[in-house]
Amino acid sequence: MHNIRRNRIATSALARQQGGFTLIEIILVVMLIGAIVAFAASRILGGSDRAKVNLAKAQVQTTVDKIEQFKADTGHLPAKLDDLVTAPTANGTGWLGPYAKTNDLKDPWGHDLLYQVPGQNGKPFTVTSLGRDGVPGGSSVDADLVSE
Repeated sequence: MHNIRRNRIATSALARQQGGFTLIEIILVVMLIGAIVAFAASRILGGSDRAKVNLAKAQVQTTVDKIEQFKADTGHLPAKLDDLVTAPTANGTGWLGPYAKTNDLKDPWGHDLLYQVPGQNGKPFTVTSLGRDGVPGGSSVDADLVSE
């Protein structure tokens, strides 16, 4: 009986020495985990913007191809991008579309693609995405993407 009591006393003394984490240690670990998550999230979201820029470049080029197909079929450029979706009421002879869906004429940020006839730099037409901010100019993901 005496040994049992001695073991309990030794066990409780050992338990006091092996206390859990302090509140400060827990707070530091939570802050460290939060910083890591914030860093990872910023990297992932930044990758999303780059992916949208690449998608916008592809959409601009695809729209150029659709305009060229329209011209091959009708003998003239469309008056507006909507002519790729529905046959124009005037000058619609030879129209074999639809060449595009309405959503195909929006960039990844939901802004309408711009169509200009005559185009920039002596080109017959240009197609432009205004980037993430949807306004002319800008840099990085806000830069304009103009057809080549």
